[in-house]
Amino acid sequence: MSIERIDPASRWSEAVIHNNTVYYTSVPENLEQDAMAQTANALAAIDVLLGRVGSDKSRVLDATIFLADGDDFAAMNTAWDAWVVAGSAPVRCTVQARLMNPQFKVEIKIIAAL
Repeated sequence: MSIERIDPASRWSEAVIHNNTVYYTSVPENLEQDAMAQTANALAAIDVLLGRVGSDKSRVLDATIFLADGDDFAAMNTAWDAWVVAGSAPVRCTVQARLMNPQFKVEIKIIAAL
């Protein structure tokens, strides 16, 4: 089985496709905004990447959400609930973690079917 790396760089690839499955981690670009806006921004980036590889958010199998501050859980869920496809919610885990960029309030890692 082949492995396709999307926009590979020396340290990481934008996404990886293997066995009709795409692996991707989204980070927000709107670092001056709150957790809800950062989550919405990261989810929009997921939509773009999934569209680029021929998939969509209804095909997300698994999501891991990393929050810098657990107090942002409700705000993140507000953006998530507006985004997720009813009846197609993936397995999801949310953890509080110290993120490497101190301006990040959220990072979202997904696995999706093509």
